[in-house]
Amino acid sequence: MDKPTPTIAAALAATTPDGLPPRQRAFAFLAIAIAVTMAVLDTAIVNVALPSISQALAVDAAQAVWVVNAYQLAVTVSLLPLAALGDRLGYKRVYWGGLAVFTLASLACARAPTLALLAGARVVQGLGAAGIMSVNIALVRSLFPKAQLGVGMGYASLTVAVSSAAGPTLAAAVLAVADWKWLFLINVPLGAIALLVAALALPASPTSHRRVDALSVLLNALTFGPLIGGLGYFGEAGGAQRGGALVAVGLACGAALLRRERRSAHPVLPLDLLRLPVFVLSLATSIGAFAAQTMALIALPFYFERTLGMSETATGLLMTPWPLATALVAPLAGRLSDRFAPGRLCIAGMLCLAAGLAGVAALGGTPDRIGIAWRLAVCGLGFGLFQSPNNRVIMGSAPRERSGGASGLQALGRLLGQSLGAVAAALLFALGPADPTAALATGAASLALLAAGTSAMRRKPAP
Repeated sequence: MDKPTPTIAAALAATTPDGLPPRQRAFAFLAIAIAVTMAVLDTAIVNVALPSISQALAVDAAQAVWVVNAYQLAVTVSLLPLAALGDRLGYKRVYWGGLAVFTLASLACARAPTLALLAGARVVQGLGAAGIMSVNIALVRSLFPKAQLGVGMGYASLTVAVSSAAGPTLAAAVLAVADWKWLFLINVPLGAIALLVAALALPASPTSHRRVDALSVLLNALTFGPLIGGLGYFGEAGGAQRGGALVAVGLACGAALLRRERRSAHPVLPLDLLRLPVFVLSLATSIGAFAAQTMALIALPFYFERTLGMSETATGLLMTPWPLATALVAPLAGRLSDRFAPGRLCIAGMLCLAAGLAGVAALGGTPDRIGIAWRLAVCGLGFGLFQSPNNRVIMGSAPRERSGGASGLQALGRLLGQSLGAVAAALLFALGPADPTAALATGAASLALLAAGTSAMRRKPAP
């Protein structure tokens, strides 16, 4: 299905350059880094700004959450269709178009006078972000030689980690001197710069005759939209019935999508990649790892503020060792994955994460800040050691001409893991003891161990 013949595959390999010259590669990666930073920062800074947005638009907190939900749902339902479009039109075109939409929608967000218009602008912004995230790893693969694929994945992981760490601090700094609209306006000049650099430096990507089936795109939206949205309701009081109904709709539409995609020569859901054992195991490992990380990162602020009585500022500082350690380790892990079996690095990373989380579970009610910091640093080190090698396996196990589909599934797997981790955390908060931190950390550690076991099932590293 949709697999190039050996002759076509050989021709593609012969005509596709093995990476870019170092100088052009640096400029091209700069364009990718700016856009990915904007997309990652946007989630973090808007979360921090929700109280200000709620007050300015005269809406309650429950309504203001739609500013976040509208964006996340738009990203989720459009990742795979845009990845398929990238395989058809070329990754550069989809990426550049997504970045342009994201930048213009940021301006619309800043000018929105009502919640409805802001949520609508956030939907459009989410579509732009999906254009960026659906093909960014595929573009990174095209920039770096095959022998340095791990290095490229390491730099990509570094970009995400630094953006995640900087998000709350940047939002607080902007809100200290300006209103919430400037959190969106800062995207406009950054986006313009990234668009210019991307137009000049990103390589033209191969195109194909793959068609994107409109009904499959609709079924994809009706699968992942209700599925992700429904999972979120399980953590709310009285939300199980509504969540169950949405999940049931998503699963039913997913079954219809699978039936249609099996007969399609150009599936939106990359079934050809899901038949590759190494790819599937790597994707499952990624889902488990992100679920574990999300569970912990949701629990920790409640533990610091409610159990230990710390301020928001102190909480932010204490959370910093995790993304900081990830940022420091990710490039090194990427380089190591080009020399050693990536699967072994992934196992080591998940075992390290599990050990750090077990340490968090044992903190108790009166820990010292140094004890907290080194445990979170161990967690971040483990996640950084895992992420770059695992992304290398995901991309390296897919044929080069299917890089778009692989990139889209990698991004979707991250979102699924984060959603499952959030649901698990919400359920433990609802059903667990008054201070469920130990239970959450233990559950997250168990997920990390499960991810390590899944990684160990991979028989051979990616080429």
